[in-house]
Amino acid sequence: MGRFSHFLAIDWSGAKGPVQKGIALALADAAGGPPVLVERGRGWSRADVLALLREDLPNDTLVGMDLGIALPFADCGAYFPKRDVLLPDARALWALIDDICAGDPNLGAQSFVDHPEFAPYFRNGSDTGMHFGCDGAAHGRGRFRVTERAQAEMGCKPYSNFNLVGAAQVGKSSLTGMRVLHQLRGRLPVWPIDPLPERGSALVEIYTSLAALEGGRSASKAKMRSHEELDAALARLGSPHVGGEGPIDDHSSDALLTAAWLRRIADEPGRWTPSALTPELARTEGWTFGAL
Repeated sequence: MGRFSHFLAIDWSGAKGPVQKGIALALADAAGGPPVLVERGRGWSRADVLALLREDLPNDTLVGMDLGIALPFADCGAYFPKRDVLLPDARALWALIDDICAGDPNLGAQSFVDHPEFAPYFRNGSDTGMHFGCDGAAHGRGRFRVTERAQAEMGCKPYSNFNLVGAAQVGKSSLTGMRVLHQLRGRLPVWPIDPLPERGSALVEIYTSLAALEGGRSASKAKMRSHEELDAALARLGSPHVGGEGPIDDHSSDALLTAAWLRRIADEPGRWTPSALTPELARTEGWTFGAL
């Protein structure tokens, strides 16, 4: 038996509303067997997930959440350059977001992206903020963390957390997730912003496309929409099939595959010690577990 006994993968969502169709949870047991969906009759809300992480985790669970646990910092020397008050680390960023959005229902983050101090850093459906491209990059896609550049080198197609446009945008899901991370302070360590404890549960950032790539999927076909595709990818990871036939929604398939992937790689030392991860990056930007 390795460091962890259970592996919980969470496909996250920044959508509005009391229940998010894009949230899916899957659990894999270190003892073996196929990963299983953790289902809730009415669907999952972000508050439901927060309550589970606070109160109902199995012992020694490695939790992976599909979101960015921080905003870019290293590229411009700050999350929000040109702002008078500079935030020193990810914990301060989480606290600021949660404070500004305290009145937003369902752990939403609209108040933050609408805030006059911070809106100029984001690109939304009607406006590109004046500081959106403050990194000076010619691609114009928005700022990226060091870990997101590492994802791209592995064959993924990451998106900037400052981008709020399009079906693939990840900004709001990451911001809502940072509210959850702030409210978990003192209850569940978040690697690498917190050191990995010798025992107990911990939370890491995941990118489901990394699991899909290691499951034999290409970047252009990372999503699996049938049980047959999912079972083939699970087999590549050495995991038993989940069973079933026909279509499966991509949120569930992402969660199931990623739970199996976490189980496979969690005891590989190199996954916890990527060469580009410096102490400053760990403190400010974090890292995507599994990115090398």
